[in-house]
Amino acid sequence: MTETSTNLPFDLAAAVIHLSNCDPCIARLVKEAVAFDPNIDHTQSPYEALLEAIAYQSISGKAAATIYARIKALSVNGGPPSPQEMLQLKTKALRKAGLSAAKILAMKDLAQKTIDGIVPTHEEALKLSDDELIERLVSVRGIGAWTVEMFLIFRLGRPDVLPIHDLGVKKGWSVAYNKKHMPRPKELLAFGERWRPYRTVASWYMWRAFEKAGYATTNKIRPPKLKRKRNKPKSASHKTPKSVPPHAKPRLKRPRRP
Repeated sequence: MTETSTNLPFDLAAAVIHLSNCDPCIARLVKEAVAFDPNIDHTQSPYEALLEAIAYQSISGKAAATIYARIKALSVNGGPPSPQEMLQLKTKALRKAGLSAAKILAMKDLAQKTIDGIVPTHEEALKLSDDELIERLVSVRGIGAWTVEMFLIFRLGRPDVLPIHDLGVKKGWSVAYNKKHMPRPKELLAFGERWRPYRTVASWYMWRAFEKAGYATTNKIRPPKLKRKRNKPKSASHKTPKSVPPHAKPRLKRPRRP
């Protein structure tokens, strides 16, 4: 399938050629699946993207969209509340909009860290490495590595991001490579070395493999295999005797009287 032209900071055609050459499985998925197109919104600031991400955490997309619309309605301009507005919004108003107490704390921490400069502007984010952005953004309450990885992929279009804890990527890998178990995060990380420096595009095709398989198939995929610990045999010198013969017991000396 021909790749679409998107406003990306890397050469998508070169990425697809590289992945197809190094991995026959991805070469097949490229022909069968929807082309890579993260639909990046370059007008959305990191603050706004993460504010929306917090709203969408742990609930259905429809419910999150309703709540996020209520939050935007609290702003003067009808868009996402600015960091300053978010800090001034009362907890009661945010709870009424549908936010949990934890999400309110997360949004207010995000607002404060944006004002403090820890959360960068879009222009600043473009200049920072993936590791620098992850280090900064995971310091925000309620923001984990997965959320930052989604930000790197779908807001900045970074080419080499592999979400090793993402369920869709892990199950998609199992489907694509005909495995009965999901990979352990370290296993997926090691496997993904062959996809560098375009692990983002490879992850996209793992998601597509997951979607194409459907839940009837993916629900049968088992959790990762537990790594067996090898029990080291104890050496004879370290064996504890079952009983100590009376003559071998150390005699305790009575302390001398002063």
